[in-house]
Order: sequence, then C-alpha cells, then structure tokens
Amino acid sequence: MPRLFTALEIPRNAAMSLSLLRGGLPGARWIDVENYHITLRFIGDVDGRTADEVVERLDRIDRSEFQIRLDGIGSFGSKKPHSVWAGVSSSPEMYALQAEIERMCQRIGLAPDPRKFTPHVTLARLKSSRVDDVVHYLSGRGNFQTSSFTVSRFVLLSSRESVGGGPYLTEEVFPLSEAWSVPSLPTSAMQPVKSLA
Repeated sequence: MPRLFTALEIPRNAAMSLSLLRGGLPGARWIDVENYHITLRFIGDVDGRTADEVVERLDRIDRSEFQIRLDGIGSFGSKKPHSVWAGVSSSPEMYALQAEIERMCQRIGLAPDPRKFTPHVTLARLKSSRVDDVVHYLSGRGNFQTSSFTVSRFVLLSSRESVGGGPYLTEEVFPLSEAWSVPSLPTSAMQPVKSLA
C-alpha cells in the first residue's frame, strides 16, 4: 500500500518563486517543482480498509478557505543538516484544519503524530552538506517571501518511493468552503421601520 499523507498544494506562481532558490548548496538533492507541498499530517502505510475510512472522514471536514504565504527559509538538523525548507506564514485556519485532521486520524486508531506541526515546503534533502555551506546558503536568501495565496482545498497524496521527495500522486481532493463576507447595507436600509398604526 502506498504511503499516504494530507497536504496543501502550492500554486504555480509560488512554486516558480521557490524554484529560484534551487542551486548553490553542495550536497543538496533538490525537490522537483511539481512535488512542492505543505504536509498537514503524515498517515503512513495503511491497509485498504483504513485508507477508505481516512477518505470518508476527510470528506466530512467542513472548513472555509484561507490565505497563507511562504515566508523565510531555514534548515532542519542543526548539527547535521538534513533538509532546507521555505516557511509558511502563521494562519489560525491552517492550524485548525491540521488539528482536525490529527483528531480524525486518532479517532480511527492511528497513532498520534509524534512531531509538532511545523508548516513548511521542503526544498532539498541534504546528503553530507557542511554546516558552513548551509549557513552561507541560508544567509543569502533569508528575506524570501511570496505573495499571499488562497488555499481552497487540501489533498490526500501518496508516495511509492522509499526515499522522500516524490513523485507524489493525488489520491483525493477535499474542497474547502468558499469564504464569504456579509455585504454592507446602505445606511438607508438600516432605518427603523415606521409603524403604520
């Protein structure tokens, strides 16, 4: 069974901005642009029945679309860096969606995710990159930021690769409700109704 995880997709213009960060770091294996994503919850290798239940439960999630942007870059693994990433602006709606998916996974018997949710887009996996090279790479790109974009859905992705980084296959798509605002009424419409008595 393929490995499953839920994620947010990266729109094309933001992905193109990310692609400009590729290069200039010895020992980096760069992620293909079409595989950029923000992991919400890693589910892992599950049997077909569990996968069907995951899909059924995810389909019940009813949340509104929201705005985020990619903001800053960094690395995981301070003494022995193993990946570089682009950060994601803080969004209460994104954290609420992730928490609901986490609760749903635990309700159907999956073990809690041991890692704290740290939203990011992995740019490269590092193999034998020197700390100095990583620090130099990050210092020249620290002010990276994209325009805000609307997240209108989340997806269930699968990976058949034993090593992370893709290719990923979209198994299911889960739309978020369109965010709407109440139009303001003209002040004349807010006048009290006169009694006819």
